[in-house]
Amino acid sequence: QVQLVESGGGLVQAGGSLRLSCAASGRTFSRDVMGWFRQAPGKEREFIAAISWGGTTTYYADSVKGRFTISRSNDKNTIYLQMNSRKPEDTAVYYCAADYAIGLSSAHRQTGGYDYWGQGTQVTVSS
Repeated sequence: QVQLVESGGGLVQAGGSLRLSCAASGRTFSRDVMGWFRQAPGKEREFIAAISWGGTTTYYADSVKGRFTISRSNDKNTIYLQMNSRKPEDTAVYYCAADYAIGLSSAHRQTGGYDYWGQGTQVTVSS
């Protein structure tokens, strides 16, 4: 079992920055592909970013490319999502997810590509 706990959400003005964290426990974290997703009210959960277990490969959704950065610290069993140049449409509940996999694949752009999920953290961007 893997437990994931997100933190760092809150209210930020448009154009501002925020960093989310996701702490993992339960097994060897460094062997997991990790991802970030978000879900706005009335919408489906959508892919944001993913990172390979070694941190050398990353994927991003077009909507956040150039503004968001995913990273990880395997020593701290934590992944991060640095969000810059926030927009009101970034308002959503943000979730981290884990999949025990050797490397990134197209499946990691889908919710079905992950085995474990955190409880989510609310991020609100005011205009």
